[in-house]
Amino acid sequence: MTTLADTWGINEAQFWLRGVRPDHPVEHDEATGIWNVYGYPEVLAALSDPSTFSSNTQRLVPETSPQFSEGNLVQMDPPEHNKLRKLVSHAFTPKVVADLEPRIAELTNELLDAVHDRTELVADLAYPLPVIVIAELLGVPSSDRGLFKKWVDAMFDSSNQFSLKERSKEQEEYFAKAMEQVQQLTDYLVEHARERRRQPREDLLSKLVLAEVDGARLSDNEVANFGMVLLIAGHITTTMLLGNTVLCLDAHPEQYAKIRADRSLVPSAIEESLRFFSPFAAVSRSTTRDVELGGRTIPADQLVLCWVAAANRDPRQFTDPDVFDITRDPNPQIGFGRGIHFCLGAPLARLEGRVALNILLERFPNLRTDPAEAPEFLPSPAMTGVKRLPLLL
Repeated sequence: MTTLADTWGINEAQFWLRGVRPDHPVEHDEATGIWNVYGYPEVLAALSDPSTFSSNTQRLVPETSPQFSEGNLVQMDPPEHNKLRKLVSHAFTPKVVADLEPRIAELTNELLDAVHDRTELVADLAYPLPVIVIAELLGVPSSDRGLFKKWVDAMFDSSNQFSLKERSKEQEEYFAKAMEQVQQLTDYLVEHARERRRQPREDLLSKLVLAEVDGARLSDNEVANFGMVLLIAGHITTTMLLGNTVLCLDAHPEQYAKIRADRSLVPSAIEESLRFFSPFAAVSRSTTRDVELGGRTIPADQLVLCWVAAANRDPRQFTDPDVFDITRDPNPQIGFGRGIHFCLGAPLARLEGRVALNILLERFPNLRTDPAEAPEFLPSPAMTGVKRLPLLL
């Protein structure tokens, strides 16, 4: 069987995605003014200390409109974060998520019924499956997923590295375009929020509209921004996770053979994929005080990028970190983050990945990459995932 590794000359040592392994666990980039944290214990320490490493990074980016911060769970610190997160945590309890399994299996089979001898995994399955599930939970029409894709793609469709210092014209244009798409998605969700105020339903948007925090209802902007985080994070992680897992298995035929012979390895293959190709490669924080980390002193009011993908390859934490091993145990990967901002939808993403991968393996035992078409990766430096993954069935 011809695999990605054979066709494109990829081996385990070359699977480090961007450049050489960092020399130090914490480094300051003079060109961008950003602190980069690469080491596993250092990233863990930063993500576990929200009072020092604040999630409110927009205060360091003055061009960002304050309205996009209202209700944005990703940008919030305690105690506001705890209150808002509690509003929707009931929607992602183990029981609620487990009850979605039949619907996820039904959707997977419906989507795969439409493909024949070949497929482009992202367009045919990895994108529509999770976006339909999260849209149904929120209560927005899943038939609008083409709009969601247009808006979300524009937000992440840049290979530029962010800088706090001088920005190029190209970066400015991208930033303006991204903000325009954010505004369109916000306007879309505001309309749905207003409709729910008039006529509530049994969906997450209605629960957000009707919820009270400290005796006050959320504003339309807060509901829209909260819904936007759920909609984007609720599908993009699974989209990347599913594509990355298939890609890793194809590139490592001995691991692919193991999972074909023993389906009980599917969950651990997903965990190893999260470690090996962490979907959200970096998460940002801003320091609230001077702090020592990894032998360096980071001053207050600095933008910090915690490189989860690099931490998941730290040889101090993982034996043979550049080896893809679906039997790795233990595997304390932090692909879903850590601390108070641990991915709310992690159980759902794991379930969608497990169900979809099992059905793919059942229906297409000879599934493999197309040697005539190379996979395309997302351009964003802070994300690791395939944009297109052509497969032969």
